[in-house]
Order: sequence, then C-alpha cells, then structure tokens
Amino acid sequence: MEIKRIGSQASNPGPADWFTGTVRIDPLFQAAAPGRAVGASVTFEPGARTAWHTHPLGQTLIVTSGCGRAQRWGGPIEEIRPGDVVWFAPGEKHWHGAAATTAMTHLAIQEQLDGKAVDWLEKVSDEQYRG
Repeated sequence: MEIKRIGSQASNPGPADWFTGTVRIDPLFQAAAPGRAVGASVTFEPGARTAWHTHPLGQTLIVTSGCGRAQRWGGPIEEIRPGDVVWFAPGEKHWHGAAATTAMTHLAIQEQLDGKAVDWLEKVSDEQYRG
C-alpha cells in the first residue's frame, strides 16, 4: 500500500505551450509498472483551456467543481459540470477547459503507451473557444 499525503506533491502551472490562460496542475498519482495510469487534478481559471490534443489510450475527466467546456474535433462545444464524467476515445482530437466566466476543476485520468500519455497539438483559438 502507498498513501500520497495531501501537500506532498507540488502544484505546477500549466505550461504555456499546452494551455491558454491560468491553469494549475496538482499531480495525484502515477502507477508503477506494470500499471500505466496517470492522474492529476487540473484547475482552469475562467477562459483557460488546453490546446487540442489526443491520448493514445484515451482519457477520462471527472468534473469536481465549477463549469467547463469540452469539444471533440468536428463536434459541438459541450458544457460540463460537477459530477459529469467525460470520456475521450484513443486518438480522439479534443480540448477542455473552463467556461468564459467560471473556473473549473476536473480530475484527468489517462494511461501511458510506451511512456507517453498525451500528444499535444495546436492551440485552441479564441474563435474556436467561443464556438
């Protein structure tokens, strides 16, 4: 058994290459081999969002607070709220983040394939974000 105590892992700002706006990433876990799961709590300030990206083995988001937005390539922007669980299939191009006027926090869980859990792509433009 392993317990990671609250505050034992430092919060990190979301890198500007991968995010627009103010984002905080709080690591939760990284499974030891043979496990592949990685989890983090991610908080987006109003208007903040990820860049477009994909995950080789998919991604699950569990919204814990606030109001957010998520979109898969070619699909409509969806509003997401606390308690919503969002699944992105392997290789599905997508983005997610906060609503324009409300912060949002979600748990992000994904698995690594050959040590990689995400492929970052281009930034979501303001026009794409507004829909």
